[in-house]
Amino acid sequence: MASDAGRSRGAFAPTPGFTLLALLLAALFIRLGVWQWHKGVEREAQWTRFAQGGEAVLALGTRPVEDVPLFQRVSVSGTLDGAHQFLLDNRSWRGHAGYEVLTPLLRGAAPALLVDRGWVAFSGTRARPPDVSLSGIHAPLELTGRLALLPSPGLASGRAAPSSADPWPKVTSYPDMAQLAAALGVPLSPRILLLDPAAPFGYVREWQPPGLAPLRNFSYAVQWWSFAALSLVLWALLSRRRRALQENA
Repeated sequence: MASDAGRSRGAFAPTPGFTLLALLLAALFIRLGVWQWHKGVEREAQWTRFAQGGEAVLALGTRPVEDVPLFQRVSVSGTLDGAHQFLLDNRSWRGHAGYEVLTPLLRGAAPALLVDRGWVAFSGTRARPPDVSLSGIHAPLELTGRLALLPSPGLASGRAAPSSADPWPKVTSYPDMAQLAAALGVPLSPRILLLDPAAPFGYVREWQPPGLAPLRNFSYAVQWWSFAALSLVLWALLSRRRRALQENA
């Protein structure tokens, strides 16, 4: 009789509600893991394009920037418009607050191309932006750099379009290209140019592939899948323990 009671107490008998909860949690964790894995694959492709894009310089000419692979290193001719510049806010370098300087490159009949001239330190007050003026540059010149997208915060709440009431250079936080084009009053290319580190007219330029390293996303995926496995293991253990408590009662 004692052995029969022991076998009864050790029987596996999960409840329907607890089983449903465990399955839902496992499915959620698996889905989150797949999402992170896909992000890692996309990020890995971006980093590969970034590495390959610096191998050769392509003359852009007047062709649309959309016809050129993202992160491709190009040479482009035009005139820098130092009178109408943007300061991208909330940009940091090695833990220091500052701005990235966007200067329009006028390309004749082609849409203007915003040139990211690099990072400049915060002056200590919003009332006195850093001096990013360009003087004595009126003739057309040729610049080299990588084609890239505007930085994005990932959340719409982080965006602040340039104000028409503010003087130039206009401070803006994670704008989209349409907002910058409206402030300038001229058509803009949908990508920007990350000015080469060795090129003139710039500031701190240590360009890196966008976002976190792909390995970070892959590790997050493994963590989520581990949570899925753990939720099923706990379901099995607690279901057996619950039956044991019921038998003892």
